[in-house]
Amino acid sequence: MSQQINELELQNLRHMIGAHDTCIKKLETYAQQCQDPQLKQMLQADANDAKANKQKLMSFLQ
Repeated sequence: MSQQINELELQNLRHMIGAHDTCIKKLETYAQQCQDPQLKQMLQADANDAKANKQKLMSFLQ
């Protein structure tokens, strides 16, 4: 069952998707520059979580 979203909800989704995208890029950059293996792994895991959340948010646009 598909529901339509209103303009405000669409704007909010776009904002949240953009924010997740920014987080992904920053976390991946931090992970690449990190020397500590544990911290590097944690940053990459957080980036992966942000990617999953972004995909979940994008599913509402379909």
